Amino acid sequence: MPAIRVVLVDDHNLFRAGIRSLLQAVIGVEVVAEACDGRDGLRLIEAHMPDVVLMDIMMPGLNGLDAAARVARISRTTRVIMLSMNADEDSVLQTLRAGAAGYLVKTADPAELEQAIRAVGRGEIFLSSAISQHVVTACIGRMDKEQTSLERLSPRQREVLQLIAEGRSTKEIAKELSIGVKTAETYRGELMKVLDIHDIASLTRYAIRKGIVAPDT
Repeated sequence: MPAIRVVLVDDHNLFRAGIRSLLQAVIGVEVVAEACDGRDGLRLIEAHMPDVVLMDIMMPGLNGLDAAARVARISRTTRVIMLSMNADEDSVLQTLRAGAAGYLVKTADPAELEQAIRAVGRGEIFLSSAISQHVVTACIGRMDKEQTSLERLSPRQREVLQLIAEGRSTKEIAKELSIGVKTAETYRGELMKVLDIHDIASLTRYAIRKGIVAPDT
């Protein structure tokens, strides 16, 4: 059987090194590339077309959820396992709605990492054992419900929201996204209208509350 080809996407170098070291000892699994943020991760996915991507949820520039939602456009055979410190209902629900095939809590045992990769590689859905049955049941019940305020934003608006919350200026956002300054201003105005939030501080608090950026960003 060919090896399961894996791309690691996480902004913590030591964590990536630890995962890589663990997977080097797993027969039939090969780490083909690593990235430190969602944008680089997408480029590497397009270049390597891996079977599985291990993707951190919270990363600078482009978070894991928004990156995961774009993977299917790049490769129809690549499946994403989301990595997170949390096992709460909202995080799991957002992951499933983003199209990820797995959710693994970072405190999981190394054996569970291998289980997740093999299960997702077979085309199955994998949820960490740390996620309670109550959370799973609640997520299933909410899957087809009305979109949240965050889900009503377009992918580009979500990108702009994250960059605003990271403290980037309009010029910096325009440069990062390769768009004009006026276009960046338009996206900012649109997302403020959709969210009914009209100042940067409140947008930042909203992004933190929704897990788009860390509290100390």
